Amino acid sequence: MFKRLLCFAIFFFASVALVPANGTELSLKEVAPGVFVHQGVHALPDRQNQGEIANIGFIVGERCVAVVDSGGSPAQGRALKAAIKGMTKVPICHVINTHAHPDHIYGNSAFKEPGVAFVGHRKLAQAMAARAPYFLEKAGRDLGLVLKQEDFIAPSQIVESTLELDLGGRKLTLTAHGPAHTDNDLSVFDDKTRTLWLADLLFMGHLPVVDGSLSGWLKELAKLTKIEAKLAIPGHGPVASEWPKAADAEIRYLEMLRNEIRVYIKQGKTMEQAMAEVGQSGRGDWQLFDDFHKRNIATAFAELEWED
Repeated sequence: MFKRLLCFAIFFFASVALVPANGTELSLKEVAPGVFVHQGVHALPDRQNQGEIANIGFIVGERCVAVVDSGGSPAQGRALKAAIKGMTKVPICHVINTHAHPDHIYGNSAFKEPGVAFVGHRKLAQAMAARAPYFLEKAGRDLGLVLKQEDFIAPSQIVESTLELDLGGRKLTLTAHGPAHTDNDLSVFDDKTRTLWLADLLFMGHLPVVDGSLSGWLKELAKLTKIEAKLAIPGHGPVASEWPKAADAEIRYLEMLRNEIRVYIKQGKTMEQAMAEVGQSGRGDWQLFDDFHKRNIATAFAELEWED
């Protein structure tokens, strides 16, 4: 017990002492034994927050540590790595990238060293390569970050369908999902604590963002909600202690989008009409609604007008 308290004290000191480039502390919370999460803020990425807006963290085994998403900037990745080193002498062996969005992968370069495998969906490398030129330009323009091609570290270990990682006394099951939030989403299930790390397959408070397939996302959620998990860790928002109840709001929003857009398509209405009118009843339920809702409609409309 004393050793555990001592480790926590060391970890706490390290976490509050580490300050990323944007001047904010990298706070980390142990949400389950050996599972640590830094909760991001609900905000658009900008020069002030430098894209450090997503939930990131790590899972500690007896043999090694798995990082789950590396952060929205190289500085945040370095701060996360320093926090891990300050908390445990167990080495880092895996960096799991749950998908290709910048707020989850820009910290990768901090962890590039011998013995560390980067793990990702079978489509992650392709998504990274396709978006790298745009990400490089956008990082400098919008975030004030100077990134290089080398900062986009593709996975060295691929998840085709499922993959088990043994951290020593702790098994993680990684699942590669079909098109949903993106076309390269991974979830991570920690068998020891029954913690389901969903990343951006689950949004809490922050409006869900469709960058893959609306119908596909609902299909994947139907599978995920059957998992008997004690905790669910979203990509944005607080850790949820009630699963699958935590997914209810997201499912309602996605189903509302699908149902209303289908009606508009059946009536011969245009995408522009749908963007102006669909889903307005959900405005008060989500943060960043005006920033992403119309984009969601456009993505979903283009998908649904071709369904059988």
